[in-house]
Amino acid sequence: MSATASGTGPSDTTPQLATRARSFLAPWAALWQNIRPRTLAGQIIAPLITLIILLAGWQGYVTFAQVNAIILPSPLRIFQAMQSDWGNFAPNLAVTLQETIFGFAWAIGLGVAFAALLDLAPLARRGLYPLLVASQSVPLIALAPILQFWFGIGLTSKVIVIVLSCFFPITVASLDGLAATDPEMIRLYRSFGASAWQIWRSVRLPNALPALFSGLRIAISYSVIGAIFAEYVGADHGIAVYIQARLHAFRIDLILGAIAITALVSVALFLCVMVIERLAIPWFYAERRQRLKP
Repeated sequence: MSATASGTGPSDTTPQLATRARSFLAPWAALWQNIRPRTLAGQIIAPLITLIILLAGWQGYVTFAQVNAIILPSPLRIFQAMQSDWGNFAPNLAVTLQETIFGFAWAIGLGVAFAALLDLAPLARRGLYPLLVASQSVPLIALAPILQFWFGIGLTSKVIVIVLSCFFPITVASLDGLAATDPEMIRLYRSFGASAWQIWRSVRLPNALPALFSGLRIAISYSVIGAIFAEYVGADHGIAVYIQARLHAFRIDLILGAIAITALVSVALFLCVMVIERLAIPWFYAERRQRLKP
């Protein structure tokens, strides 16, 4: 008996397949619609779902297309390779993290101090701010070998490279935040007899914190990149050293695994800055929630 005669032809199966597809996708669509992008959980869940879909597509393509694992390993193979080689990777990751944290801490201290100097001394700002902007045209790829020659391949040269990578966004964000202080609030404090230092400490600095944290979120990503770049120029240990060694062995799976873990570390550091920001300036987010209410 033919398919048409039995009532199961293409015209009958197409609506059934469409119904099954809608029933399968309905829960995922509802979950996606219920995610609130303004919440911290919403900012994490939506990219996580997207990442899972991309990894599943990558795994399916490599499996069904039978791609050579040397050319493009699957996510599962990369995970298994990194798991077996974790004993070699973990010490290098620890070195890069140490460089990143030290360099980022120094960048915060120097960037905020320099921004305070430029804000409190208008003459210094007129003389130094154009030089600060011009310094961004100097490529780090040209400075890093010189720093390695001056300070060696130890921690000091790596920290300097990270500071140079993070200094600009931290300083500029802090300056913008200090300049955006409400003049009415300054006049109010002056009417109560507050000194310039008291106004700066009690009004201008707290007002600059949201802008400062915006610069910190940018700088923390630059810090990881700066550390790895400095290691490429010259280092005994670190993620860049690990990647170079695995590249010589044609272990693309381990290289991709190291890149993936580096990206996860950058995201984790970024989230840490966001959490610290919400703990440090809860009043800012409370005011923003009030403004966003209908």
